[in-house]
Amino acid sequence: MAIPGNFLSATTETIDPNTSGWAAKLNCTLSLGSGGRNGDGVVSMKATATGEMQARTYSSYTVTPGETYWTFADASSTTIPERIGIRWLSATGAEISITWSLTTAAASATWHRISVGGQAPAGAARAQVLVSATATAANQVTFFENVYLGWPLRFAGNLLSFDAEQQEISGTSWAAEANCTLSRTAPAVSWPVAWYYSGGEVLTLTVTANGNASALCAERPAVTPGSEYLGYAYLSPPTAASSCWVELRFYNASGAQLSASRSTLAVTSTGTYRQIASGVAPAGAATASLAVGITSATAGQVMRSEGAVIKVRTSNVVSSLPNQNVVAFADASFEQGVGQWTVPSGVATIARSSPWGSQAYLDAYSLTTTSSTATASTIRSGQYPVTGGLNWRLWCVAKRVAGGWTLGAGVRWLDASSNLISTSTSTSAAVPADGNWWAFQDDFAAPANAAYAQIDYTLTATAASSTLQMDGVLLYQVLPQQSITVDDASASVHMVIREINTSRLMTVYRVLADGAKTLVRGASGLLDRAASTDDTAIVTDYEAPLGVPFSYRIEMYSATTGLLIEWRTTATVTLDPADPGYAWLKDPLRPLVNRRVLVRSAPDWQQPIEQGVLRPRGRQNAVVLSGVRSGREGSLVVWTQSDEEREALRFLLSTGNVLLWQSAPGMGESDVYVAVGEVQGARITGYAPEPWREWTLPLTEVDRPTGGMAGSPTWTVRDVAIENVSVLRLLDRYATVLDLALNQRAEG
Repeated sequence: MAIPGNFLSATTETIDPNTSGWAAKLNCTLSLGSGGRNGDGVVSMKATATGEMQARTYSSYTVTPGETYWTFADASSTTIPERIGIRWLSATGAEISITWSLTTAAASATWHRISVGGQAPAGAARAQVLVSATATAANQVTFFENVYLGWPLRFAGNLLSFDAEQQEISGTSWAAEANCTLSRTAPAVSWPVAWYYSGGEVLTLTVTANGNASALCAERPAVTPGSEYLGYAYLSPPTAASSCWVELRFYNASGAQLSASRSTLAVTSTGTYRQIASGVAPAGAATASLAVGITSATAGQVMRSEGAVIKVRTSNVVSSLPNQNVVAFADASFEQGVGQWTVPSGVATIARSSPWGSQAYLDAYSLTTTSSTATASTIRSGQYPVTGGLNWRLWCVAKRVAGGWTLGAGVRWLDASSNLISTSTSTSAAVPADGNWWAFQDDFAAPANAAYAQIDYTLTATAASSTLQMDGVLLYQVLPQQSITVDDASASVHMVIREINTSRLMTVYRVLADGAKTLVRGASGLLDRAASTDDTAIVTDYEAPLGVPFSYRIEMYSATTGLLIEWRTTATVTLDPADPGYAWLKDPLRPLVNRRVLVRSAPDWQQPIEQGVLRPRGRQNAVVLSGVRSGREGSLVVWTQSDEEREALRFLLSTGNVLLWQSAPGMGESDVYVAVGEVQGARITGYAPEPWREWTLPLTEVDRPTGGMAGSPTWTVRDVAIENVSVLRLLDRYATVLDLALNQRAEG
């Protein structure tokens, strides 16, 4: 994999497919080895005799005097340690000087990073990479690959200098603060092949006497009061029991310390670990700095550190994207404890997970909730600023470790004086028992006068001695994943579904209060595991019931396994039936023609059945052979009150399609799909200009149609003019005037 910004060619970097990018410089021969991580190829550098051997890049690369450059490689040797350098050349190719790294502290057959940075000296025009090792006997071998030369690769947004971050030039950006001496060393530490921000020289703190020891970065980057900052560094403790820490400090313009946020490392070994602290710059803050240290150390103990960063909080620790999460980092990621979380009710206890990396979805720690009994507890966050009237998404991940759990989310909305306005809650869901991290999210609308939000999680243990991990708590403003708008005028509900994964299949149900589910219709038919080509879908439900509460459930299924992956629910809404003397006649497939009509009389329903009656001689009772009783049949009588209403009803009936008849609740008629037989539309009087008509509509109950929905009441003459350059274009697109009215285009 190519290293970003590398001056070296791919062959020189990866040693694939050959060693043509390298040349022997001193006391060695080069050959192609195998077993590399950035491609299989490696340079095998073998000593010709005892003494130092060197290899260089075959080519040299343009540099500018005074600019800082960085080189690194991954090396491996069972017998001899290595170092790496930048060889500065003049425009004529003459060597000016070499900037060498420290030599690795010990030989290691495990791939480890060697690196060095430095400024190009005066007169430098080009540079080469050198790799060096000192053989104690002929034929000793060292291997290297994954080589970089270029500008320093920095942690995104770091306010500290490259040398303060990586210790690759001098290490003078750090100073001993208490009970220690500082130096730089180069331990043989293995890093992932594609991780380019650590390795090589590290800051080494040696404890002078028993007690606490610390070092402080001498750099003081400027900060803005009220802004949130992260401070972190890699720490390598001397023992598994050592208490090592990183601390983010804020200072005023006079250099007086105003506050500090300490984050203590919890480990079970002596590896290398990134530890993160965070804090909001207090009023009066002008600068910040970073400290590292060890508590209750023993004289002579050594703690190492590198990768030091101070940055404005971003979307994640190493990102450059701006942060959208209003939850404080300490409360969202649990890297330095439980933050502001409390347990206002219940027996549950909360703590930061331990040790480092054992339970984490983001970074290295999570929140551990333990309940001794099978009861519900509430954990509550701090207060975070929000803007009222907007939609906010609450998100977290949870993992069931022991026992059983259900999780319910809520947001307490507070005004500018922190007084409670209202509380939004979600439906509780069970945390699966598979030991995986599961995401839980809900969208909530903030009241118009909300100024702060406070998060509540209701965690119900379903067994004694239950343990739950939580991590990555987010609260951020976003368009809702699904939003619904009720249109009483057309007796329909308009729904927008966002953030659709187009690799999944979508099912949309309308759900009544009693839990009854009905598939919702889309343009291609009922939305039952329908494919999506866009991340947003707009669905208008013209078949929703009148006057009763209902909601929608959106389910997402894997297109390969068919398994349910995700589900969402909407708010509950109700369509206003208005005057109960009216009813709706709707064409489910052509909603443009839907009409609201004045009812004179409802049908006197009959349910016919085919029967054969046999009367055996000598028996009192007949033998009756029956078929299945048919659906209801009867005549609906409605009135139209104007010429426009009369023509609209004729237009509705002209297709002969199955219709949906809907009446207001309390009228004794449930929603029913019907076929309409031969109709009559007589004047209600003998007066010729009489506008009123009495329509007798013979209805036969039928099954719900399954086809797709075409057209919309929003389709207007203006839309026709916008989408078609001429009347001739309409002839190509629409077979009939009815197709034009319904916006049902001809195929092809």
